[in-house]
Amino acid sequence: MNKERKIANFLFEVGTMRKLMRMHRQTLLTDDMSDSIASHSYRVAFIGWHLAKAEGADLYKTVMMCLVHDMAEARSGDHNYVHKKYVKVFDDEIVKEQLGSLPYPGLKDLAVEYNKRKTKEAIVAKDADLLDQILLLREYEWQGNKEAGIWLRGKSGQKENVQFSRLKSKSAKKLARAIMKEEPSSWWNEIWTPVNR
Repeated sequence: MNKERKIANFLFEVGTMRKLMRMHRQTLLTDDMSDSIASHSYRVAFIGWHLAKAEGADLYKTVMMCLVHDMAEARSGDHNYVHKKYVKVFDDEIVKEQLGSLPYPGLKDLAVEYNKRKTKEAIVAKDADLLDQILLLREYEWQGNKEAGIWLRGKSGQKENVQFSRLKSKSAKKLARAIMKEEPSSWWNEIWTPVNR
């Protein structure tokens, strides 16, 4: 297969990410059909950019890691914490076949680096992934989802949720605290008007 055909096929596969719903819908008792792997990766990339700026990490590498961090799920699907107990996913095999067959090795290299979590960029990209989950849980909690509130704030007596405890960078921890204090709709509070210009 020539170079352009390989790229075209990969881009079609990337497009399928819009149709793959994230599986925490089951455990969070929500039917949010806007939460796809593609929409998740999109916000993770923006979070990653900001964290990379704050942490002095390479912006390009961080954002690209954010974009490819769940690419293997186009083939394996997304799995929540219940699924992970029973399903084995061959991530290395998927990355090798999916990204390693492309004419340029850069995406595979970024996915491998991300999965090792050794570099500043990989750590920041994972923090971005966790922060998107915190944002999503905060949004669901704001809408009245009690299960999301438990996942976000923990059960009584628990100090912090799973995502908070896994954050590594100082900037991610600061941003997580800000997310918890903000109302999800506060972004438009000072820009709305009832009058057309």
